[in-house]
Amino acid sequence: MNNTSRIFGSNVFSEVTMKERLPKDTFKKLKRTLDYGEELTPAVAEVVANAMKDWAVEKGATHYTHWFQPMTGKTAEKHDSFIEPTGDGRVIMEFSGKQLIQGEPDASSFPNGGLRATFEARGYTAWDATSPAFVKDGTLYIPTAFCAYSGEALDKKTPLLRSMEALSTQAVRILRLFGDDNTQKVTSTVGPEQEYFIVDKKLYQQRKDLIFTGRTLFGALPPKGQELDDHYFGSIKDRISNFMKELDEELWKLGISSKTKHNEVAPAQHEMAPIFTTTNIAVDHNQLVMDTLIKVANRHDLACLLHEKPFAGVNGSGKHNNWSMGTDKMNLLEPGETPHENAQFLTFLVAVIAAVNRYAPLLRLAAASPGNDHRLGANEAPPAIISIFLGEQLTDIIEQIKNGALTSCTGHTCMDLGVKTLPKFEKDVTDRNRTSPFAFTGNKFEFRMLGSTMSISGPNIVLNTIVAEVLSEIADGLEKAEDFHGELSAIIEKLVKENFKVIFDGDGYDESWIREAEKRGLPNIKTSVEAIEVFSHEKNMDVFIKHGVFSKGEILARQEIMFEEYAKTINIEALTMIQVAKREIMPAVMNYGAELARDISSIASILPSAPLDGQKKQLDRITKAYDAAVVGLEALEEALAKTHEVKDIKEESKAYKFEVCPAMEVLRKPCDELETLVSEEAWPFPTYGDLLFRV
Repeated sequence: MNNTSRIFGSNVFSEVTMKERLPKDTFKKLKRTLDYGEELTPAVAEVVANAMKDWAVEKGATHYTHWFQPMTGKTAEKHDSFIEPTGDGRVIMEFSGKQLIQGEPDASSFPNGGLRATFEARGYTAWDATSPAFVKDGTLYIPTAFCAYSGEALDKKTPLLRSMEALSTQAVRILRLFGDDNTQKVTSTVGPEQEYFIVDKKLYQQRKDLIFTGRTLFGALPPKGQELDDHYFGSIKDRISNFMKELDEELWKLGISSKTKHNEVAPAQHEMAPIFTTTNIAVDHNQLVMDTLIKVANRHDLACLLHEKPFAGVNGSGKHNNWSMGTDKMNLLEPGETPHENAQFLTFLVAVIAAVNRYAPLLRLAAASPGNDHRLGANEAPPAIISIFLGEQLTDIIEQIKNGALTSCTGHTCMDLGVKTLPKFEKDVTDRNRTSPFAFTGNKFEFRMLGSTMSISGPNIVLNTIVAEVLSEIADGLEKAEDFHGELSAIIEKLVKENFKVIFDGDGYDESWIREAEKRGLPNIKTSVEAIEVFSHEKNMDVFIKHGVFSKGEILARQEIMFEEYAKTINIEALTMIQVAKREIMPAVMNYGAELARDISSIASILPSAPLDGQKKQLDRITKAYDAAVVGLEALEEALAKTHEVKDIKEESKAYKFEVCPAMEVLRKPCDELETLVSEEAWPFPTYGDLLFRV
């Protein structure tokens, strides 16, 4: 066995490990919980807890934690040791079924959107047996859901699990109608690609904007950026390669199938991609990926930047959410050799198309964040307009359905490169479209709008729920039909005609698409604050409530949390900008200007006739830019003060977006100009050239 095979999943209490360590009867009962959602009894939990503790202790664990995902978008953990006093001055290592199943963290100190008052502190964590426990840094991590004392979900896992059950319920209904009486469960699966930047840690530590906000608030572009396309898929530097090697090993130990690594488009930008897994586990894994990226980078004297736009003027980072659904035997979005004859595939395909068109604002909401506002719509990320790319073969099929006569489909062709020594191979039936926000890529949809720091839970909650809704509509119609095939054809044709406008295979970056999308009636929600508003629209609340994913109270709480996060994020950025400008940039520029003025005066006193127009022009440019920076600083402080007076959280968020953010850009412009006028030695912190190329 090679080293990779030996270490993969070695720190995970996996199904294989459980089968080895649990009594056969206990394992079978636990397996039924995992596979069919049957209730877990206290007796089974007690046996599992003991086996899990013994395994973890053998791995060096001394503590356990209920690991959960509050509405911060990050993860949370409170560590308790296994030790229990024996009464004679010694301790034993114990872990009960009750401790496994339930924990009690503080519920009022996490974002709750008004669901909990400060004095109402009690909350509960509940073991999620569908996501395996693991050992990390001497602690047994137990994935859990997190809810308030009143029962409302305060986390991202609980509604995700609810949405997965909703999708499974409706998809199984469809399969029953197609004659599948054996499938008990349909699971959504995800493979999230993760983009990130790596910079030198010593340089990072000299930038307060990176430390406090995750992005550079000031910075002039260096002479070279990404224009030569030489970094993309280029040779990986030794220092980065060593970091990536350890990253893979740490992820493999946790059972995360890190598959792909490469340089991305921007200098210092990279990407990793895992193999697909169940959506719930994929969400947990992606949170671990982000945490591991930061920790491993730190061990290599590097800093990992996960922000969507750490550097202006070069590509930012996203997270591509490759989503599909299937049973333990088949992928329901696999077209097969003759997709035009595959009625079951077409049913699920059309359900996704209809869901995306009808609930496009919810998908835009799922990609909303302060950082992502810097990417969406630029020529580095999909536009804010939701559309679907199907490719030549499927678009042709859908057009035939729209026109009422489905008879054929294009097939595979052979690729001949015209060189005898190069192999001929079968090419795909369609090209890829990297400008589409929602693209079909063989047997899955790639939702490409997500920001790199985001939890992928929210987008997949939306996808699961809206597809479940259309599947339920299809199932309702088919279950009452006397002529199944006739009714199915009618439903598919109706859904295609109603939702065809969302299909677009062209260039999503082209300005003409914005005008075309408007003609089609597709929404163009440009900013996150506008996207957050749609959460409480009646149509959107109804779909979540109908399928038991959110209650009305949970929706309104999450909307408030999203507005609060937006406002607080921009407030931190603005305050950081003010501090850096006042304490670092302006004093440095003033000192440099004064030194230049003294030099001019000194030269003039010695050589009265010396030509000093060049030096004076330089000083004049610096003085004017400095003055513009002072004006910009005062304007930002004024805009911030006015925004602080706004009491309504939605209106406050809008003020941050439309008043504070523009004021920040006004201040940045002269400061970035000053960077180009002041000597490198006098500038107070590392530049873009330092951060992007000195790794």
